[in-house]
Amino acid sequence: MSPTIERMETEQQMCLGKGVLLEPFVHQVGGHSCVLRFGEQTICKPLIPREHQFYKSLPVAMRKFTPQYRGVVSVSFEEDEEGNLCLVAYPLHSELDDLENMDFLTDLEPKNKTKWSNKMLLSNEGYSKDRSRHMRKDKDKSLKREEELEWLQQAEVLHYSLERSNAARPQFKHNPWSLKCHQQHLQRMKENAKHRNQYKFILLENLTWRHRIPCVLDLKMGTRQHGDDASEEKKAVHIRKCQQSTSASIGVRLCGMQVYQSDSGQLMFMNKYHGRKLTLSGFKEALFQFFHDGRRLRRELLSPVLQRLRDMQAALEACESYRFYSSSLLIIYDGEPPRHRSPEDGVSEEEEEEEEEEEEAEAAAAAAALEFRGGSSCVGAGGGGAGSGVSSAVACRRAQLAARPAVDVRMIDFAHTTCRHYREDSVVHEGQDSDYIFGLQNLITFISQLEDHSTD
Repeated sequence: MSPTIERMETEQQMCLGKGVLLEPFVHQVGGHSCVLRFGEQTICKPLIPREHQFYKSLPVAMRKFTPQYRGVVSVSFEEDEEGNLCLVAYPLHSELDDLENMDFLTDLEPKNKTKWSNKMLLSNEGYSKDRSRHMRKDKDKSLKREEELEWLQQAEVLHYSLERSNAARPQFKHNPWSLKCHQQHLQRMKENAKHRNQYKFILLENLTWRHRIPCVLDLKMGTRQHGDDASEEKKAVHIRKCQQSTSASIGVRLCGMQVYQSDSGQLMFMNKYHGRKLTLSGFKEALFQFFHDGRRLRRELLSPVLQRLRDMQAALEACESYRFYSSSLLIIYDGEPPRHRSPEDGVSEEEEEEEEEEEEAEAAAAAAALEFRGGSSCVGAGGGGAGSGVSSAVACRRAQLAARPAVDVRMIDFAHTTCRHYREDSVVHEGQDSDYIFGLQNLITFISQLEDHSTD
């Protein structure tokens, strides 16, 4: 079966109320919620009412600084015929007419779907139908996995190699932080499976989908992290974390980082525990490392990042009454940017053919999806039969790649956000979120210093 037909069938499954098998999202570098891959351009995460309310009532001026909200799905915890644990997303009947952007259906990919199997995250004892003969072997494997995972979670800075194959895109392993979040969430769902097997998840734009090798910096913003509804105990914990990190002094701290080092072909990963220990000079050094590819400082990224941050600051200064407690800021760029090739580049014919095939395959799927929906997302992309549709979709895809931003800067995580429009909140704040803006101003200053030094 061709990829195009597979994609169309998967779209039809979702439209008809059938399930979509969720995959782990390998580019999660911070936070504690489990983030899952719904499709190439869409991720999902557990629905938190306050965050859902934020996305539904988001001011127009803030939309370009947050992931696009794409609706709600129901996620169930299931077991397949092989005894693998799976998370499957189904449309909510009440949400079918309320999905914000039906285009997320075009990125569903049935190929190589990953099971939440015992070899990846958790052993599945107690759920398989007939595994008594393998219990001892599984326990030994499970113990080994637990020891390996414990070591990974204790290591605050790691380097791991990309798996390259004949595929146009490199294959990513699960970084230790995403692995930890997946394991903890699946464990909770497994424990509650007898009592509850339906969970609401929100669908959001996958901010990394455009990039071959996403480099991601997750920054916790503001001098205060606890929400207005926090208990005294939780409030004290958050205050202590802020005081013991750069949050209190500069209004920003490192919460996670993934950066590609082209000299070694490895990804460097830092987790939030390392970020909490950083001094001011250590934080500045981490910023330098994020924009450095192992060979040189990616100075061409600094000006676009600064422009986005300044635009975001202006938008936040106009946001009356909002407080973005415990919100994060993501900075994303491609660790392997597209090259303007010449014959001297030494690129093999095989590599060029692979990339052309990838473009044509993506375009064919896009053309089929457009035909399925009866519309077009590219001006001038219609007409002329199937061949014309694919060729124009190829041109459209190339135009999208050429126009894609060098960097992306977005706000995420709004579980503790508040404003005067949230009627149930007892505390109403006035004016702008000065703590968040304070951190943003310092971040702008530090990146500006990198830009100044890079021109010396």
